[in-house]
Amino acid sequence: MTASPTLVWLRNDLRLTDNPALHAAAHDGRPVIAIYVHETDPELRPVGAAARWWLHHSLVALEADLAQHGIAFEVLSGRAGAVLEKFVHDKDAAAIHWNRRYAPAERDLDAATKLKLRETGITVTSHPGNLLVEPWMIETGQHKPYSVFTPFWKSLRNIPIEAPLPAPKKRAARKTRSVDGGYDIPFWAPKMAQYWTIGEAGARDALGAFLDERLADYPDGRDIPAKDLTSRLSPHLRFGEISPRQIWRAARMRADAEPTLAGSVEKFLSELAWREFSYHQLYHRQDIAEISMQGKYEGMRWRHAPNDLAAWQAGQTGIPIIDAGMRELWETGYMHNRVRMLVASFLSKNLLTDWRLGEKWFWDCLVDADMANNPASWQWVAGSGLDAAPYFRIFNPVTQGERFDASGDYVRCWVPEIAELSDKFVHKPWEAPASDLTAAGIVLGKTYPRPIADLKDTRQRALDASAALS
Repeated sequence: MTASPTLVWLRNDLRLTDNPALHAAAHDGRPVIAIYVHETDPELRPVGAAARWWLHHSLVALEADLAQHGIAFEVLSGRAGAVLEKFVHDKDAAAIHWNRRYAPAERDLDAATKLKLRETGITVTSHPGNLLVEPWMIETGQHKPYSVFTPFWKSLRNIPIEAPLPAPKKRAARKTRSVDGGYDIPFWAPKMAQYWTIGEAGARDALGAFLDERLADYPDGRDIPAKDLTSRLSPHLRFGEISPRQIWRAARMRADAEPTLAGSVEKFLSELAWREFSYHQLYHRQDIAEISMQGKYEGMRWRHAPNDLAAWQAGQTGIPIIDAGMRELWETGYMHNRVRMLVASFLSKNLLTDWRLGEKWFWDCLVDADMANNPASWQWVAGSGLDAAPYFRIFNPVTQGERFDASGDYVRCWVPEIAELSDKFVHKPWEAPASDLTAAGIVLGKTYPRPIADLKDTRQRALDASAALS
């Protein structure tokens, strides 16, 4: 008689290495079946369009990796509890493992699923596999959740981080199958393939390349959007193709081996800590994608300006660095972090448009659209989040462009209509003399838009709107 198998329910942890749920399942002596469920539960947030494209290719890569280790893989679809209950029954499974999720709706669903499955007699175990530290294990001296990043980071950096787990030992290899993505892949997504190598091997290579080639210049260079000096690990983290423990361990080892890189490693890991802080907020708050973390911002009088929103989405605002960022997003499924702050500030403050509309656009267009990072970052810029940028901090996209894209390389890459303008005017073509515009082949309002917002006037409008809340 064939032994009852152990199941591993994979979600945002599509990897073999440092996967506690998979590791535990592989060590209980039973056959292992890994499963992924395209969840249709209405209370869960549907996966965004760009992320669906990434997910499909990540599942394909995972299937091949699991097959090499002799582990069966099934991709299912439906309401998670019902799908799992049927699969457990059909396979006569003895146990199921999964790594925890942290959004309120996800936690409620997982708790209900765990209870229901245990009632059938199956052993159900959840594991900490997606964060450095579980959100309830780090707290202030008053035993409360953190609301400010700096003390959170000081606390986190002093906590010993467990070493990553190895991949399961290989069994007899299996044949791979064609994984059904389970979602409609948007027609515009395949163009992103040239920018990414999806899967656990791609994540591992991306980390190695960053540590070898870009880490030393990271502290200063990370703010320069025209330079490739960031890690670009965010989508791999979002889908769990690499764990934060793996990144933490590799970076620390690099600092130990090359002490001159200690400062760069510290800065890099502090950015990883922002991800942890976002999940800390996600766990301890209501739905941060919908509810302002500072309650007074629920009273903000946002403008209803669909034409402005559409111009922002299309990268047609007439503000070059804003348009460059939005076009990079549409082309690659990614946007440089410095520019993310600028486009979010422009929408939520200069255009006084509800940050939730921007967050939803990012959710649909980003390959790294993360349940915690995406809304937490939007709330930080809009001023409604914990430890947020103060209401009077309104990024000026012109001065920011001149500072961080001084030669205009980033803007010229993504906004070729104005590429022939001099450095002096490439971030503010509306100030260029008519002769310069003619020489550059630019007709404002025709070949490139005039600005849809006066930066000075709209800044004051945002200040007045924020001040009215207090």
